[in-house]
Amino acid sequence: MSEAVAAGSAPSAPWQPASVARLIALLLPLALLLGAVGSQYIGGLHPCEMCWWQRYAHMVAFAIALIAFTGPASSPRAKTFTLLAALAIAVSGAIGVYHAGVEAKIFEGFTQCTALAKGGSTAELLKQITHAPMVRCDEVQWRFLGISMAGWNAILSLGGAALILILSLKAKRA
Repeated sequence: MSEAVAAGSAPSAPWQPASVARLIALLLPLALLLGAVGSQYIGGLHPCEMCWWQRYAHMVAFAIALIAFTGPASSPRAKTFTLLAALAIAVSGAIGVYHAGVEAKIFEGFTQCTALAKGGSTAELLKQITHAPMVRCDEVQWRFLGISMAGWNAILSLGGAALILILSLKAKRA
């Protein structure tokens, strides 16, 4: 190892900026997805249409971040996929900003509601739709410290994407 350091090509250490950026790109969307799914199935908060959009972007980010782990963190492939994951995380954050704005009545939003239905006969589908919880995108279901879930997603996603970008740029300079 001392020979590699002396030659100027140190091996990729686990806490180098590129490694940390890649780890954040994987764990942030996973944590936010687990929080969303947990709030749905444990907390009884049903997602609206824009909530689903935010989840889809995190699913894409997580899948892309997994690809970034197929090689060393310092490889061009890993760096590219880490930045693509950060972009998908930022997209979810941007949707979160818009969704929080709809909840705050800053933006108009949508007029339709979301109802979940699972296959079956026509009668079963109709019964499921009529008994499903109607979730409007402009109504806040839950707040923490005065910020809705969409707002928290925006803060954490945009902050995380910015941190990944900063770490990636720092890794390029090193």
